[in-house]
Amino acid sequence: MAMLKNTEVKNAKPGKHHDGAGLYLVASDKSKKWVQRGTVNGRRREWGLGVYPAIGLADARNKAALYRKLISEGIDPSDERKRLLAEAAAKAASTPTFEEVAREVYEANAPGWKNPKHQQQWINTLTTYAFPKIGGIPVDEVSTSDVLTVLQSIWMQKEETARRLRQRISVVIDYAVAKEWRDLPLHMAVVDKALPKQKKKVKNHLALDYANIPKFFTELGKLKTNPRYRLALEFTILVALRSSEVRLATWKEFDLNNQLWTIPASRMKMDQEHVVPLSDRAMEILEVMELGSDDEYVFKGSRSNGQPYSDATLLQVLKRMKLGITVHGFRSTFRDWVSEETEFPDNVAEMALAHTISNKSEAAYRRGKLLKKRRDLMESWARYCHSATQDNVTALRAVK
Repeated sequence: MAMLKNTEVKNAKPGKHHDGAGLYLVASDKSKKWVQRGTVNGRRREWGLGVYPAIGLADARNKAALYRKLISEGIDPSDERKRLLAEAAAKAASTPTFEEVAREVYEANAPGWKNPKHQQQWINTLTTYAFPKIGGIPVDEVSTSDVLTVLQSIWMQKEETARRLRQRISVVIDYAVAKEWRDLPLHMAVVDKALPKQKKKVKNHLALDYANIPKFFTELGKLKTNPRYRLALEFTILVALRSSEVRLATWKEFDLNNQLWTIPASRMKMDQEHVVPLSDRAMEILEVMELGSDDEYVFKGSRSNGQPYSDATLLQVLKRMKLGITVHGFRSTFRDWVSEETEFPDNVAEMALAHTISNKSEAAYRRGKLLKKRRDLMESWARYCHSATQDNVTALRAVK
């Protein structure tokens, strides 16, 4: 008996059409289905293999071959199918969803986050954009198509958020692979190719021209705002550090007798301890802020909870001056001043800015040998900031 051809299957009239080895196409006026006949454990049986055209001729033959193999081993294909379904159900029940894995990743990494705001943003981004679409899917079933669906909705509208979301989804999936909740990571390169190209945006921290720093300090002193906010901003500029490094400073980090401030590695962007020699003016600001107990923040808010200033506090002071500059921009101002107006070596300026040094032995040498030069630098910077009168500086302007 000849085996069936695709055209014969497609045009089959009502009845049973034998393909060989017990495989039949059973056709009616309304449908066509595949069945496999065989004898297992002495009983003549018939098993359904699926409906045509969802199951084509080649698929039906492959499935029939698998059933015949089971039969030859004395296994009833129906029992095997039930067993596989039970295993799949058990696996599904034991496999966590994408959201469950994401929250576990969040909890596992929370102690390592330095910035509470970034810590909260990490889970909030997933909660807002990913969980509604893929949060309930077992993590081993999340596909590149699922991730693409999540990212497409915001890829061009909220570009930075979308890029961070992509990275966080990838972290969750990789974590699931490490925990053996799924076999393979996602091919994120495939997702990337399916997404449109984002426009490149260069975001500079607007900085004040160093020539205008003296007048800036004069006007800052006259600004009608909370005096402690002004002093916090001034201190940040004088030490040439990032806002968060200043706002979260605690009294126990300071050696006031030696005019030194040691910031632990856990609070530094480069994960390296940073020692700051304090100018006389910086020390005066600390005296005004009043010494507190070891567990108090230096620049704490006015509320009774004793929490440090928020990142918006210093920025609001600048906004009131209407210069369109950023707090971080003063680091660039400081660097330009060192390069163009002083004889201090570049490596001294880089150390003052807490820029990373790849060579550990060189970094240790610089910390030890350049401290005096850095102290001289910070004292010179403080004097310059307070040096000018209203007559010898140009109008304030921001530069990129």
